[in-house]
Amino acid sequence: MKFQHTNTYAAPIERVRAMLNDPAFREQVATRVGALSCSAAFGNGKLVVREEQPVQGVPAFAKKFAGGATTVIHTEIWDEAGTSATITLETPGKPITQAGSVALTEAAGVTTHSYTLEVSASVPLIGGKLEKLVADLTTAGLVTEGQVGAEWLASHS
Repeated sequence: MKFQHTNTYAAPIERVRAMLNDPAFREQVATRVGALSCSAAFGNGKLVVREEQPVQGVPAFAKKFAGGATTVIHTEIWDEAGTSATITLETPGKPITQAGSVALTEAAGVTTHSYTLEVSASVPLIGGKLEKLVADLTTAGLVTEGQVGAEWLASHS
């Protein structure tokens, strides 16, 4: 299942790129989404964020796959210009994969941060339901990322 999400920031691309690759920003987003733990690192164009997420409010059909907590390893590998990246969201031991791209564009001092992701669930019969659930949960996290990002940029000017 393919889905897209876009956050828009009233800041130039350089500031947004610096924020997105700042481990402190990623840890703040993780705290806001309720992560149990988070570590983030950026170097040589590669961002890796590892979070332990509690499993809450999951429908009955997904509970046996979700367990009590889920590790998410979020990796972005940026191009030399710092305007596009490949992205993977891995959940070790779970039948879900997410991969796609990230893009940053700027117009008149406003930066658009776009995600295009493909979610795949390797579970017969309910794979489509799991993909929709994961896409919805990921989108909710990206909405929160946009809110934290706007606050971060306002307070780090």
